[in-house]
Formats: sequence, structure tokens, C-alpha cells
Amino acid sequence: MKSFLQTEEWAEFQESLGRPTWLVDTGKIAALIVKHDLRFGKNYLYVPHGPVISFDHIQGGLRDEVNGFIQKIKDLAKKEKAIFVKLEPLSDVVMELIFRRGFKKSTKNIQPRRTVIIDLKKSEQELLGALHHKTRYNVNLALKKNLDFKESGDIEAFWKLLKKTSEKDKFSPHKRSYYENLLEFFKDRNIKTKLVLVYHEDKPIAGAILIFYENIAYYLHGAMDRKYKNLMAPYMMHWKIIMLAKSLGCEYYDFWGIDSGKWPGVTRFKLGWGGRVIEHPGSFDLPISGFWYFVYKIIRKIF
Repeated sequence: MKSFLQTEEWAEFQESLGRPTWLVDTGKIAALIVKHDLRFGKNYLYVPHGPVISFDHIQGGLRDEVNGFIQKIKDLAKKEKAIFVKLEPLSDVVMELIFRRGFKKSTKNIQPRRTVIIDLKKSEQELLGALHHKTRYNVNLALKKNLDFKESGDIEAFWKLLKKTSEKDKFSPHKRSYYENLLEFFKDRNIKTKLVLVYHEDKPIAGAILIFYENIAYYLHGAMDRKYKNLMAPYMMHWKIIMLAKSLGCEYYDFWGIDSGKWPGVTRFKLGWGGRVIEHPGSFDLPISGFWYFVYKIIRKIF
């Protein structure tokens, strides 16, 4: 299945943020490519969750198809004076086809390499039964608290929660305008976004931005006020999200990223929901300028 990151609508959203995009399509292999700026006036080209290969339509000559696709992205990169092209394919099969064709394994992943996906085709009781016993206990506990779960347009409330979360967890969020644009842009499109908030006595204490595409709901961004951690609001919130996604006909809920090294607490939380761990091949770079790619790697190590 094609990721929402490889759709025309996502390309239009990236363009609205000022990032040029291209669709390279050989007829059998396609990729949405997004241009990202770097320091010193440099840039790189990025293929999120791609390329997408139509194996059913390739009768023969797969090597020629792959070589032709790589030549097209090389030509585009040279035209745009990009330092390198970064691909993050979803499947091992795609990775095997592009590997050893000039691509180098990168330690810099933009999208999460591992995630947890819950099968929403299960019944409510089956979903509850699949939870880790501690997660199930916390869900039941949170449901007994005086908490309200609501779809909301209050980006200010979410932004305040996100700033608190980022300071506590030591990560840099996007600018506030990014979240505003994300929610506004996909109001009336095939890709849908929703902001949900959890309130305690009319005060927002947790929130999430969700994306819905085809039959999958994605947990894209989340935040909470840790002053209220004893209320277990994230447990109530995700259980309500799961029920919401089921009611909208979604078949899967993607927690969008785990990493026990970077985010041990978040990873334990997400693993407690009884989902299936999915691992993607990771990130692969195709250097276009050997010198500047070397400089880029050195700067990354320093900063």
C-alpha cells in the first residue's frame, strides 16, 4: 500500500510550506521527491516512504527499470544542485533493488524506522484483551477519571501542551504554523487530519494530531501536561482514538514510531497496546557531490 507521504496531496502540502516537489515516474517506478534546504545554501532531495514499485506491471527488465529511475533522480539532483538524494523505502524488496547502485546506508532517518500497528478489525474486547496487563489497568483507571475526549480546533491549547512536552523530552517541535497548516490544509481532502484533546475540568491536559488515509489512522504528533500524569490521560486518549478510528472504518492504527534508544518511555508505552512491530529498511543516501556530502556528514557529527 502506498503511504500518504507519497500522495499528490502530500506534495501539495509540502509546496504550501515552500518546499519544491517533483513526481518522477517511469511508469513502473514512481517517487514523490521533496527538496529540503541545508546550511550554506545547499540542499538535498528526499523520497519519503518510497519509491513505489508496481511489481504487478513489470513483466521483465526490472534492472533496466531501476537503472532508468535512478538516472532520472540523479539528473534532477544535479539540476537542483543537490548534495545527495535520500530514500526511505517501506519494503525490503525495494531496498534490495536500489542497494549497491551508489546508495549508502545512512544513520540519519527522517521518518521512524520502526513502528507499532494495531489491527482495528478486532472487536473491542479482543483489543482490550491484547493490551499489556499494565496498559489495560491504566486504560480502565483513566476511563473512571473525570476526563473528556473531544475533537477540537484549539491549536493554541495543543501548542502549549507541545511546548511543555518538548522541553521535558528535549526535542525540537516544528513551528506552530506547521501544525496550523497541517490541520487546515487537509480539511476537505482525501487525506484527513484531526486534532483531539483530553480535558480535565475544562483544562486541556493531553492532545494528538491524527492523519487518516485510506484504511489507516496515524498518530502523528502528541503532547501532554505531566502535572496531571496521575490521571493517565494518554491511556484514555489513545483508547478513544482507537474507538474513533474503528467507527470511521479504519482497519489499522499506526503509532508512528518507536525507538528504545531515543524514546524509551514512549516506546514502552506504545508496545503496551499489543500491536505488531513493523520495521522498515531505513534510510539510504545517493551522494551527488562527494565533497559536499563528506562535509555534510562532518557537520552532522559536530552538531
